[in-house]
Amino acid sequence: MRDIPDRSIRICADRGGTFCDVHASYPDPQNHSKRKEIVVKLLSQDPTNYRDAPTEGIRRVLEIIQETQIPRGEVLKTDKIDYIRLSTTVATNALLERKGEKHALLITKGFKDLLKIGNQSRPKIFDLNIKRPSQLYTTVLEVDERVTLIGFTSDPKAEEHAVQFDEDGKITRAYRGVGAKAEDYANDDGSIVKGLSGEAVNIMKAPDLEQVKSDLRKLYADGYRSIAICFVHSYTFPQHEISVGELARTLGFEHISMSSQLLAMIKMVPRGVSSTADAYLTPILRKYLDGFFAGFDDKLRNAGGDGTGPRVEFMASDGGLLDLENFSGLKSILSGPAGGVVGYALTSWDDNEKTPIIGIDVGGTSTDVSRYSGRYELVYETTTAGVTIQCPQLDINTVAAGGGSCLTFRNGLFLAGPESCGAEPGPACYRKGGPLAVTDANLLLGRLIPDYFPKIFGKSEKEPLDTAASKEAFEKIAEEINGSSEKQLTLDEIVYGFIKVANETMCRPIRSLTEARGHASSEHILASFGGAGGQHACEIARLLGITRILIHRHSSILSAYGLALADRAFELQEPSSEAWSPESKPRLMARLSALSSSVRKELEKQGFKEKSIVLERYLNMRFEGTDTALMALEPVDGEADFEKSFKDTYKDEFGFLLEGKKITIDDIKVRGIGKTYDDLGPSVFEEVSSLDTRPVSESKVDSKHSVYFEEKGRLDDTPVYLLPNLEVGEVVHGPAMVIDDTQTIVVDVGAQAVVTTQHLFITL
Repeated sequence: MRDIPDRSIRICADRGGTFCDVHASYPDPQNHSKRKEIVVKLLSQDPTNYRDAPTEGIRRVLEIIQETQIPRGEVLKTDKIDYIRLSTTVATNALLERKGEKHALLITKGFKDLLKIGNQSRPKIFDLNIKRPSQLYTTVLEVDERVTLIGFTSDPKAEEHAVQFDEDGKITRAYRGVGAKAEDYANDDGSIVKGLSGEAVNIMKAPDLEQVKSDLRKLYADGYRSIAICFVHSYTFPQHEISVGELARTLGFEHISMSSQLLAMIKMVPRGVSSTADAYLTPILRKYLDGFFAGFDDKLRNAGGDGTGPRVEFMASDGGLLDLENFSGLKSILSGPAGGVVGYALTSWDDNEKTPIIGIDVGGTSTDVSRYSGRYELVYETTTAGVTIQCPQLDINTVAAGGGSCLTFRNGLFLAGPESCGAEPGPACYRKGGPLAVTDANLLLGRLIPDYFPKIFGKSEKEPLDTAASKEAFEKIAEEINGSSEKQLTLDEIVYGFIKVANETMCRPIRSLTEARGHASSEHILASFGGAGGQHACEIARLLGITRILIHRHSSILSAYGLALADRAFELQEPSSEAWSPESKPRLMARLSALSSSVRKELEKQGFKEKSIVLERYLNMRFEGTDTALMALEPVDGEADFEKSFKDTYKDEFGFLLEGKKITIDDIKVRGIGKTYDDLGPSVFEEVSSLDTRPVSESKVDSKHSVYFEEKGRLDDTPVYLLPNLEVGEVVHGPAMVIDDTQTIVVDVGAQAVVTTQHLFITL
């Protein structure tokens, strides 16, 4: 058994829809100042062989590093582990498949059907058969409570019904319009208070907690253990939600999602749906994590809470790491794809060149597309599986096209997806009787080579890809296609036709992120990753007019590798209702400073030094009379010119400005980032500019293989290179294949790939 220092192994696991990827690093036994890396790839679901894929992946990592046998099912010791970082699709799948936790919605009396009514949007306005997405909650409990808002002002000539506060929040005057008598409020009964946003809140009726207790007991008796609470105006006056939530906790409810605590933002519908989504998903996520922790000793179960165990961190939808206490179902919707965005952003961006990057993650079940131009692009309201939620998320577009997308011929059309064969049973070539999929097409075209592909298939988990099964399935569909058409196509042409359809499907979300927003797709760099990315990258780039492609050496597991590079994130947000003006600016800056101090203290408490903490300050701004607010980031020059930042963002998004309109501040926010690494070294562009390049030696050809290319047809002598055998500076000219243990990269006809320290830099 190899001697490894305690708390030295760093493990990152990404559980995707088809594959679970694990990246680990540990001290080099010969030189502890250097670290070695291990990559493990396994099926996300294989119930006949293991219960949980990340646990199994970590077991294999510990076996390899410690050079010892660890039986499956044995509780894993964690004394050698520094941290485990996880991203998971558990909550996402529960939402997509509607397999979340049974829960009840508590809402203000009179608003029982609010979330069902929603905002009346019609995404498919010409559909004759409208199918309303099902609600996540099972039942609704109306709570007889109500607060209303009264405008506030310091102008004694205000025409609206308004209230004036002093610096301590005490009401000094109330104005009921010009010409009416200004009337002092005694403010003794506390019926009018100052909300978090600064607005005057009129407490019309507080909840009858005895009645609420009786109603909650009935819910508990009916088997409910999770509830969501959403009251009118709770974003600025959360006290009623908090009191009801505390009462529910004393009655034994295990999970309580309060909309005011999840994200205190205006708009009751998305705030309410977000709270139901959290109540629906978090219990499922917690059950999964309890099962995960059960595979390890008690030190991991404590999650390092006593300072002795390894840290356990989770990737949130916004690209930041969270501890167990702050991780929830709502924050994990994009947990898996977020790691990939972090991975390509930090390894592909060049501060000097500043060319924006399109990241395309071609996985087994879907393709995720995002854009990076120097900072992460976040959205605060998204719709997933028909559910519109408020929660910071990376702006990632997903399309149901990946290696596992089912291929069908229907009504004279070649179709790729949206159905997926998943990891169980997988494509036809996985030896489990699965349907025809994109992976089968790449296999028959020679873009996957069984001899180089991991032999993890079949009941024994030791069999290679089954080319015969793929060919048999394609021959059947070829008969159907040629039987319905006058033009007879070869098998290669039919197989490649499906690939072209899949490629075009993958390009659609890229165009939505670029051309639909005023950016030229051709002026980007394509960062391709995911298990199937290397087989499609060149053709997708050509379709978009892109001439440069970056494929990281860990591209097939980049979502896991991104976890190793990710930063810890913590943010605080408060509502506001002030208009942007010279008078309000000092107050807003003071509130931002207070939030900044709190965020910094929290990150310092988590162990980050001052020099490792970066703060980003935002104002959520909108033009008066509109309901579209945009987060404006404070410019780095420190002049706090939020107005310019907002107007620039607004014009980029909508193409015009509402000149003359006042700007209202809906929220103030501070996001703190705890940097987990110092420097990744020179960018790939700096490296390429100084490389002494040379053609790859003929002796480096490991084998030759028959591969189909659209321009040349089938080339039987396509050279195959092993990526670990290629040296930095060598240039591979297409057509060619570059392969390692976890990825296959097709270098198209006319393309060339330069080998760098961490990437293949492909130019078309």
